[in-house]
Amino acid sequence: MENSSIGNLMDITMQKIHEMVDANTVVGSPINTPDGITIIPVSRVSYAFASGGSDFRVKEKPGFGGGNGAGVKIEPIGFLVVKEGNVRMVSITPPASNTIDRVIEKAPELMDTVESFLKKRTPEEKE
Repeated sequence: MENSSIGNLMDITMQKIHEMVDANTVVGSPINTPDGITIIPVSRVSYAFASGGSDFRVKEKPGFGGGNGAGVKIEPIGFLVVKEGNVRMVSITPPASNTIDRVIEKAPELMDTVESFLKKRTPEEKE
């Protein structure tokens, strides 16, 4: 066979998944409120796919049988709230059990705390 049938099948599956899930699915479009607050929805996206197939001959003619499947899970996890230059994550899910997830969730809050601390230092302390 000139082309790999299973390769073509996998390419089509990946193209369809790419069409369904893009960067705007994970971090949504900003929503601006009249009082100057910007709200950005954040989601967790998981996806999986499987493909399989076999080349075979039927009455001396080449044949191919194959199949594929895909699944996508989009789970809203919270909102980034931007107000007066401060960013904070408002979670809508239970606290993360994973340390890395907790660090990512708290990163905007940590940055605001460090920035606030550095602004409060006196000129003598800065040297």
